Amino acid sequence: MSDADLEEIRKGRLAQLQQQQQGGAPGGSGGEDQRKQQEAEARTSILSQVLTPEASDRLGRIRLVKESRATDVENRLIVLARSGQLRSKVTEEQLKELLGAMTENAEKGGGGGGGRIVITRRKDWDDEDDLLDL
Repeated sequence: MSDADLEEIRKGRLAQLQQQQQGGAPGGSGGEDQRKQQEAEARTSILSQVLTPEASDRLGRIRLVKESRATDVENRLIVLARSGQLRSKVTEEQLKELLGAMTENAEKGGGGGGGRIVITRRKDWDDEDDLLDL
């Protein structure tokens, strides 16, 4: 290889690196954003085909309270739809049943008691003690 060939290769490589630096980083994350957007649109499309409007509203309210629970329910519905186990649109009552079944499974599986709050009240609480401190 001559010096001219090496210089030409260097210039080509330098131009390639500059192009990647200028447009490569945003293009890579842009492709990822586009992929995420397409997945979200596909999920929305499947759920709109599978859920009645009332069930969709309920799922939206669940999402406001606990997004992870809504995502779990959506994933379950999408799996059921893709496997052909849903014969008709899911009603609000059927969605409630699905939520109940998922909650029972989480409790049986030792999900850490994620949905339960236990309040323990003090037994020896005396209001007069507070008055003596004043």
